[in-house]
Amino acid sequence: MDNFAQLEQLLTGRSPGRIAVAAAHDSHVLESVHDVWQKGYASPILIGDKEKIFAIADELQIDVSHMTIIKELEDRRAAEMAVNLVNNREADVLMKGALQTADLLKAVLERDKGLRTNRLLSHVGLYEINGYHKLLFITDGSINIAPDLKQKTDIVTNAITVARALGVKKPKIAVLAAGETVNPAMQPTHDAAALTLMSQRGQIKNCIIDGPLAMDNAINLEAAVHKGISSSVAGDADILLVPNIEAGNILVKALIFLSNARSCGIITGARVPLVVTSRAESSEAKYYSILLALAIHDQIC
Repeated sequence: MDNFAQLEQLLTGRSPGRIAVAAAHDSHVLESVHDVWQKGYASPILIGDKEKIFAIADELQIDVSHMTIIKELEDRRAAEMAVNLVNNREADVLMKGALQTADLLKAVLERDKGLRTNRLLSHVGLYEINGYHKLLFITDGSINIAPDLKQKTDIVTNAITVARALGVKKPKIAVLAAGETVNPAMQPTHDAAALTLMSQRGQIKNCIIDGPLAMDNAINLEAAVHKGISSSVAGDADILLVPNIEAGNILVKALIFLSNARSCGIITGARVPLVVTSRAESSEAKYYSILLALAIHDQIC
């Protein structure tokens, strides 16, 4: 896949999914949900301040009267209700509206009533970037702050699952660091080397991992050749694994705000995909995040 239009094509002809939106009284959220509903991709269940939802819909000139709307003014309770809809098999995807991410994840991770699995939660972003020849996955710039080797193994595994669900049968993964050699003073280079060896020995399956690789080598073959790097991943990465949340956050925001990259993303590792976008993200990013969640749901759940 090299553009978001192909992501949309994956849903053409499918039965509509069901999406539960916690604290749905947000203009970008309602706009994106309405677009998904209007195209027949999903049936939304809106939980939140009902009066605000209708007021925002009137302002946007969109019709939400045909959607299920559940009145709940308290954010944490709205998150719990959305989780319950998933647990009761009344929703396939969970989406964050106008509430704090922590409130939503608290409901998701509640031991007895949440959506826990034995997998680590991690964010997988998908980006359409001018100048790169295919869609690029980046993980994890949103959830795990300073992952150790075990956590990075789980993060990689989550990203592989998402990529394969979108048709990338054997994704190429570049483990990013500040350089291309193992440096005793830089732990990310040690982790990258270990992940590469784990892939070669079959401990991490269905992928090709190489690292440490600097950003230029991961996405530009000429740069890799110039540095004498021979790698099937260099210049052709499907997935970039960042060393920590700071690197990931800076990278994706630079792509979006300096390179005008189109973006979407989900949190995976729970029982269903979670659409947890920043309030600053556009309705388009939220729209494609919903499509991404719907597209992979049947494959990973």
